[in-house]
Amino acid sequence: MSYNRDWDAFNRDVIVEFRGRSAHAAYDPWNGKSAVDGLEVFTHAVNLMREHIRPSSRLHYAILEGGNVPNVVPDYAKLWIWARDTNRDEVDRLLGRLRQIGQGAGLAADVEATLTVQGGDWNMLVNMTGQRAAWENLNWLGPITYTDDEQAFAKQIQTETQVAPKGLAGSVKPFNANPGPPQGGSTDVADVSWNIPTIHLSVTTAPLAAPWHGWPVVACGGMSIGHKGMVHAAKALAATMIDLYRDPQLLQNVKQEFSKKTEGVTYKPYIPEEPPPVPQG
Repeated sequence: MSYNRDWDAFNRDVIVEFRGRSAHAAYDPWNGKSAVDGLEVFTHAVNLMREHIRPSSRLHYAILEGGNVPNVVPDYAKLWIWARDTNRDEVDRLLGRLRQIGQGAGLAADVEATLTVQGGDWNMLVNMTGQRAAWENLNWLGPITYTDDEQAFAKQIQTETQVAPKGLAGSVKPFNANPGPPQGGSTDVADVSWNIPTIHLSVTTAPLAAPWHGWPVVACGGMSIGHKGMVHAAKALAATMIDLYRDPQLLQNVKQEFSKKTEGVTYKPYIPEEPPPVPQG
């Protein structure tokens, strides 16, 4: 368990749509314009682009719509893509490249291409003063203890997902004032952190190294493993809030660090101008 540096990437959330013209794929395909052709050109170009982006950048997408039956030239296709980086300017550059690729893919397939920015997140502004206070409370609470059955369940999940069956790690990690580059990930809590001092911590709720955003986390979240982590995090955060109420100097130090780190920065959310699009996907 530790304070959180994982959520440290700027993120742009984008929908790319292609609109063409239907036709019978066998009888008169020359009268059709395949939206899927445009989508395939787009994804191919994005994957070529991966060689030329920074190590801190991430591009990942999901194809949401790509035709219904093989004997009809599809007139509509849709893709959902995220562009991330720890640097805001780099994310903007990635978005600019995606716009160019979308235009080029539309031209190549002779279809209409539309790129819509749905939203996005800033990176987490880490407040080390607040994080240390939270870490001290994690130490005060001590490690999470697990039963033999819970450890066996965790190891079975690790075995099924082909990671080392080391079980659950409930100990508190040492405080690292220089954690280095983040591991990746984005969260809308990060936007809050640029508007008010924010304390974020990590607490064990799933087996070590088990795949995230997947069934192992869901399986643990519905049982005692996830419940223990949730309660432990709540206790640590509640104790930290009590410290901030009781210690005016600690509160002042948190505010001063926030003011120093946000000096000269104008926060502007990635939500588009009114009216905002309804997120798809």
